[in-house]
Amino acid sequence: MIIETAKLNLYYGKFQALKNINLQIKRNLITGIIGPSGCGKSTLLRVFNRMNDLIENVRITGSVFFDKEDIYSPLYDIIMLRKRIGMVFQRPNAFPLSVFDNIAYGPRVWGMNDKMVLNEIVERSLTAVDLFNDLKDRLKTSALALSAEKQQRLCIARLLAVEPEVLLMDEPCSALDPIATGKIEELMQELKKRYTIIIVTHNMQQAARIADEVGFMLLGELIEFDSAKKIFTNPRDKRTFDYISGRFG
Repeated sequence: MIIETAKLNLYYGKFQALKNINLQIKRNLITGIIGPSGCGKSTLLRVFNRMNDLIENVRITGSVFFDKEDIYSPLYDIIMLRKRIGMVFQRPNAFPLSVFDNIAYGPRVWGMNDKMVLNEIVERSLTAVDLFNDLKDRLKTSALALSAEKQQRLCIARLLAVEPEVLLMDEPCSALDPIATGKIEELMQELKKRYTIIIVTHNMQQAARIADEVGFMLLGELIEFDSAKKIFTNPRDKRTFDYISGRFG
């Protein structure tokens, strides 16, 4: 296991958004988190790299372990955590910089200024998301000039440049058309050979296509967690069956 939660609860003020979550995430798999809007999917995703710390009046109880270390320990290095566990958001958030400077941004923050090394990092990161051949002659152009799909790939490449271990993806295809979505899904299948991926998606068909394991959430609870095949063909809990069969959500 690479990530585990134990009796995890999260509160926004008096509102309890996550309720006693016990979850185990395996390495080099795609784990999908599904459930209706407002069920706590994105909140759970943000727990894994402590993005919820940026929200006022958030309180967390229980434990979250990454490589068997409690990331909510007062001694844990949050900056290093966010290097090791990166996040891709719903809409592409390319910086208003050149393609090259988008990718080089993270390594520079970590003190890398050697031009030759940065060139290698940019080429390697863009190659990993199948963009280098397309953009190698446009590295100085604005990243904002790219299509939405290519911007999302660029955002993933920007994460890969700092060599994370886990990629968190919060509905990364929701702003993309079906063709672009298919390309991002193919990319994810390739990336899981080297990274652990956790994706929140409102699209059950997407979860069924790409996820190895799936967790179904409802009203802040993790109702069921199992292989994608079992979740979508023979769920144990009636609430899971009702959701995947379209009876609510």
